[in-house]
Amino acid sequence: MTRSSSVLALTLLVVLDVGCGSPGSVRNTDRSVTIYVSTDRVFSEPVLREYERRSGVRVAVAYDTEETKSTGLANRILAEAGRPQADVFWSNEPVRTLVLKSRNVLASYRSPSAAGIPETLVDPDGYWTGFSARIRVIAYNTQLVRPNEAPQSVFDLADARWKGQAAMADPRFGSTSFHVAALYAELGDAKGDELFRQLRANGIRVVDSNSTVRDLVARGEVKVGLTDTDDVNVAIENGQPVAMILPDKDGLGVPVMPNMVSLVANGPHPEEGRRLIDYLLSSDVERQLAESEAVQIPLHAGVPGPKHIPQISSFTPMTLDYGKAAARVEDVTARLATILGL
Repeated sequence: MTRSSSVLALTLLVVLDVGCGSPGSVRNTDRSVTIYVSTDRVFSEPVLREYERRSGVRVAVAYDTEETKSTGLANRILAEAGRPQADVFWSNEPVRTLVLKSRNVLASYRSPSAAGIPETLVDPDGYWTGFSARIRVIAYNTQLVRPNEAPQSVFDLADARWKGQAAMADPRFGSTSFHVAALYAELGDAKGDELFRQLRANGIRVVDSNSTVRDLVARGEVKVGLTDTDDVNVAIENGQPVAMILPDKDGLGVPVMPNMVSLVANGPHPEEGRRLIDYLLSSDVERQLAESEAVQIPLHAGVPGPKHIPQISSFTPMTLDYGKAAARVEDVTARLATILGL
């Protein structure tokens, strides 16, 4: 089965945390809530376990696979629209949430915990709220690349210097799908197609996940790669020879990806879903994610940011028009499947 043809089977690949009950088993029982989460389990699970401890509410969790981050669970929510099993969707990137909003499977909820989060990161209709952001970055191997020679832009990766020495995750999934959709939204189709044709001609390696990109860079199998701040931070904390560049900070802007949380329409436990959303949008959770290896950037003013990661106020984001990027994702990922030969 090819990867593109296996999308309909992704619900079978979702990892369910049966220790807290399955989504189908918690309907109409004691206080419980079901959440679908595409943020890495190692980072999100401690947050949800702390909520259980504080609230006494049983949390059933479905996690997406590493290779299909957010795509699999978004498809699952669409497939379950006739009888929703989830109460809350916690996405690690904006695009899939905006797609779900457009498909009318989310419910409006304006959480009081969103007070203090920038208005540009709160849906005016109440269907999603952003929190704890990551940044798309260019990772490089510090033993093979000098800091002043590292690529400063995604366009630099098409330079002959990096022929066969750059990697990226499959652009049909996860945060990479957000990045490419945002690029096309800003550049237009002609320039976007040209960029990725040049990258393919330059031998860019397309791999399963951002963590694979990081590992290839750390081992020196490629010199540079597009990935996320949390993946690079894991390498830095482990003493591996990896550093990062904020791409296009002096031009197109740096791609910033908030987590997004939404209430699923007609979920089995809507009130408990709202309470869980209130908790996820709290300063306490942003502080916990900033202090963890996820090194996510708080969006509440006054919450200290993570080490190694610049504050959002210190650079220009590429785009905050997430709706514009979301509107392009299906078209863009289909185009790139052809251009990159996926």
